[in-house]
Amino acid sequence: MAKKKGTGGDLVIVESPAKARTIERYLGEGFTVLSSYGHVRDLPERDLSVDVENGFEPTYIVPDDKKDRLKELQQEADRAGMVWLATDEDREGEAISWHLKEALKLPDDKVKRITFHEITEPAIKRALENPRGIDVHLVDAQQARRVLDRLVGYELSPVLWRKVKPSLSAGRVQSVAVRLIVEREREILDFDSKSAFRITAVLTTDQGGSVKATLPERFATEDEARAYLEACGKAEFTVAAVEKKPGKRTPAAPFTTSTLQQEASRKLGFGVDRTMRIAQGLYEQGHITYMRTDSVNLSDLAVDAARALITGQYGERYSKPRRYATKSKGAQEAHEAIRPTDMQVQTAGADRDAERLYDLIRKRTLASQMADAELERTNVSIAVSTRPDQPLQASGEVILFDGFLKVYLEGKDDEDSEEQEGLLPEMKEGGRLALQDMTATERFDRPSPRFTEASLVKKLEELGIGRPSTYAPTISTVQKRGYVVKESREGTPRNYRVLHLDQGAVRAETATENHGAEKQKLFPTDIGMVVNDFLVEHFPSIVDLHFTAKVEEEFDVIAEGREDWRAMLKRFYHPFHETIGQVKETAEKATGARLLGEDPESGRPVYARIGRFGPMIQIGEAEDEEKPKFASLRKDQSIQTITFQEAMDLFKLPRTLGEKEGEEVVVGIGRFGPYVKLGKTYASLEEGDDPLEIGLQRAIELIDAKKAATATRELGEWEGEPVETGRGRFGPYVKHGKTYANIPKSEEPASVTLERAIELLEAKRAGVKANVLRSFEGSDIQVLDGRYGPYITDGKKNAKMPKDQKPEDLTLEQVQQLIAEAPEKKKGGRRRAAPRKK
Repeated sequence: MAKKKGTGGDLVIVESPAKARTIERYLGEGFTVLSSYGHVRDLPERDLSVDVENGFEPTYIVPDDKKDRLKELQQEADRAGMVWLATDEDREGEAISWHLKEALKLPDDKVKRITFHEITEPAIKRALENPRGIDVHLVDAQQARRVLDRLVGYELSPVLWRKVKPSLSAGRVQSVAVRLIVEREREILDFDSKSAFRITAVLTTDQGGSVKATLPERFATEDEARAYLEACGKAEFTVAAVEKKPGKRTPAAPFTTSTLQQEASRKLGFGVDRTMRIAQGLYEQGHITYMRTDSVNLSDLAVDAARALITGQYGERYSKPRRYATKSKGAQEAHEAIRPTDMQVQTAGADRDAERLYDLIRKRTLASQMADAELERTNVSIAVSTRPDQPLQASGEVILFDGFLKVYLEGKDDEDSEEQEGLLPEMKEGGRLALQDMTATERFDRPSPRFTEASLVKKLEELGIGRPSTYAPTISTVQKRGYVVKESREGTPRNYRVLHLDQGAVRAETATENHGAEKQKLFPTDIGMVVNDFLVEHFPSIVDLHFTAKVEEEFDVIAEGREDWRAMLKRFYHPFHETIGQVKETAEKATGARLLGEDPESGRPVYARIGRFGPMIQIGEAEDEEKPKFASLRKDQSIQTITFQEAMDLFKLPRTLGEKEGEEVVVGIGRFGPYVKLGKTYASLEEGDDPLEIGLQRAIELIDAKKAATATRELGEWEGEPVETGRGRFGPYVKHGKTYANIPKSEEPASVTLERAIELLEAKRAGVKANVLRSFEGSDIQVLDGRYGPYITDGKKNAKMPKDQKPEDLTLEQVQQLIAEAPEKKKGGRRRAAPRKK
């Protein structure tokens, strides 16, 4: 890294090291380029840190993992004559620059803000020639979003802990995304699928050309379809009309964040987070423009570059420079679409995934500046002599001029789209056609499809919810919180009827299709559905689609300087805070309880519901003299869909399969799913193993495999105690007394020697020792450096550090008093019963 030593140089600060390396190539010797590694200040993780009584003033801290970085930046800033803040050009980037200015205590005359939407030499030089001050309105908009989301999460999450289940959390935009997924799931579960028969036929012309035709009408019953086929067995087929129409296809606009995520999903199979991670790398390496944008605009330079390349490569006829209008609600962020920084570069990226995404962006950009594809569409009506009111229809399409299709064809989300129509043979009105084949196939209508990550982004954008910078984090968060899962699911067999017209006679058969199979779709979990229902009932505005979109619009107004961010928060917070208090006092505990029936043995009600450890079945009520019985649902079961019989089958577990070595082999279901057990050895069932059907031999195989995997191997002795290797829940380890150290993934456990094991154990000891900030002679009490800062512990109870005190200032008497006053660690409480149904 080129650095200017001494004083008076220029310091450029960006967010990421990759961006710093690229910019550094374009700056002279007088510049030092450093990275802040994102935000250097933020709200503390565990405190509200927002003064709701005094203008919602936030209290920011420098996280522990940023203190060394900030110290280095401070040293360089003190030496520099000018500090250039070159963070991204959106609200988040503006806020990072503002936090840097505040944290580094930079005077106004020593700081300049520069922005660019591509990391190229001309763009960097233009930015340096046109600096500006920090846009406080953009910062205010970002602060408003950050503070509002903190208020919602901090006040709403404890309500969920009390009323639904411990350790839950709620977010503003995330809750709306979950609502969309839950409502779509319920729509699918409630969908009443009806079937109809579709007629298809293959005919030939006198010249031997083949024509595929269909009947636009659908028949509701098999008898109606059979009657039509029987009539066609005696019919003559004549060309009644031929209509040819010119048509065209127009290219799609260049990519925005949303459309890039959708197209990368359709064409490359990338998830939203993966797409943004790859695009970030391409941007930071200088290959594409800024990837968080809702603009479809291209700069004049980009349009001219595309025209030159298209004309030179394909000819003048293929070029058609275009301007696109941005349609998304509340469009802001960066001011240009995602495009290559150099149209001439055909391949770019650090790996194959990056190359594929770059290729997609480049082709989409070029196509957007190309001529329409010119088509000719032919529609033919085929008269059926025995059914004059029900003619067949044939359609074909031929491309006369490919235009933009030479480069790019946009993908489709429609799972039911017909195959591409091709060219029809020459036909004239009055011409005879010979029937070769006719089939009536039963087809079932389908509900709206489940969301993919990309189609959810599209929906959020249509509703005006979220912005380019929030789509990927929103979708990632709802999955991390366990409210939504992305997975593929196998379908179930479904029979359908097929009728064939064969030499004038109708032959029927039953075929089977795979119904309901899904690939990488978003499903709500049981807890996601219960939380959603609770929020819809008690906090309707938080999950209201229009309200959430309106909040986004208010952020936009703040960013434009037309509204005070504190006033906006005040309007939202006080009614919200009142609702929090009311719900805490009056709302019933939400379990999502669903009454399945009555236990045939006891006559007690059987519920599917959420319990302390997740979805479960409960027989009986808490108030009954006989305690309720409980059974956990399997991972492939849901509160919404489990049947009474499936629920009762769970109470057949645990069951004894037999004996081995004088001990019982048992199969059951626990918190982590189905298992088999022998003595103290537990082994999880594998995919395809059914706990209700598994036999003794298979169970023993699983147990033996688990024993082999977890068997310890003694390496020798150290400090008077044996050193062993083994495998536990978190992978392979070495053990010495009570000290465990993980074996790195890159190392084979079987090849670990005593010497290597001692190295790992000593490293673990050093790490633990480094974690101890203070010890007290003659006492087990220590001050430890925890994930959320220092805390006091005696191994049984934890106490918070007193504010404004350092570990070295504490006395033994103080920490003993703090431990004595600390609450006991929570133990698992009694399961609450489902509400009695009336």
